Amino acid sequence: MSPATYAFGIVAAVLALIAIIELMRRGTLRERHAVWWFVGGLLSLIIAVFPQTLTWTANALGIAVPTNLVFFVAIGLLFLVSLQYGAELTRVEAKLRALAERAAFHEHRLEELEKRPEPRHGQPQDSTDGVDE
Repeated sequence: MSPATYAFGIVAAVLALIAIIELMRRGTLRERHAVWWFVGGLLSLIIAVFPQTLTWTANALGIAVPTNLVFFVAIGLLFLVSLQYGAELTRVEAKLRALAERAAFHEHRLEELEKRPEPRHGQPQDSTDGVDE
């Protein structure tokens, strides 16, 4: 591996980690969503600093081409990210549905209250509040 390729790998991995940390710092990316991205960035940094670990790991797993291991791990991480986002989306949809139902209930209640005739000034209000006896 040429020194330029070696340096490029390290710089790219460090920049990815810095971007992830900066997005978390700004509040654009929450910690629970950044976990798998951070794992991927750390793996990239380890492979960039110690490229022989990729070859050793590929040989240990019986993978002929180390690049195939990189693609497999990348696809696995992206699968985990997608799974996490799918689960989060399901939770958000449930909360949104509950909020929409609550808003519809309050809107209906408001309409019912607005339909009631207002008591005239000086007249006592009906103490039953619309309850039939």
